[in-house]
Amino acid sequence: MQLHTVSVKNPESLNMILGQSHFIKTVEDVHEAIVCTVPGAKFGIAFCEASADCLIRWSGTDQSLIDLAVTNAQALGCGHTFIIFMRDMFPINILNTIQQVPEVVRIFCATANPVQGIVAETDQGRGLMGVVDGFAPKGVETEEHIAKRKGFLRTIGYKL
Repeated sequence: MQLHTVSVKNPESLNMILGQSHFIKTVEDVHEAIVCTVPGAKFGIAFCEASADCLIRWSGTDQSLIDLAVTNAQALGCGHTFIIFMRDMFPINILNTIQQVPEVVRIFCATANPVQGIVAETDQGRGLMGVVDGFAPKGVETEEHIAKRKGFLRTIGYKL
């Protein structure tokens, strides 16, 4: 077995969700879950099928986000993984809904940070073992940092 790191290409620092699922209908079910939760959502999803044709299945409402999802699914190349890129919304808007899709097994990350996938490769194929999401801590927040955090959350409408 070999371990690799695969950097997720995300040139616009878009929000994304990287997860694992277990069935070919993942693409359709996740698509439906997103548009039913956020009408008018702009997103692209790609899913690496792990049996039969072993194709990268895709869907979405924005071709550039679909292309970005497919490019990253190809780079990761891990069976039963999916990646969703979104514009003008946050993962928090859809995360619970995605987790409730019956075939979704796990969410590795939901972020706009730089992400590296930890990929194991065997003679059978590739599997996503985990992710590196962002950077290591640089310290502990001060009162000034707390005020800035609270202000930011209110500016973007997530706290009153």
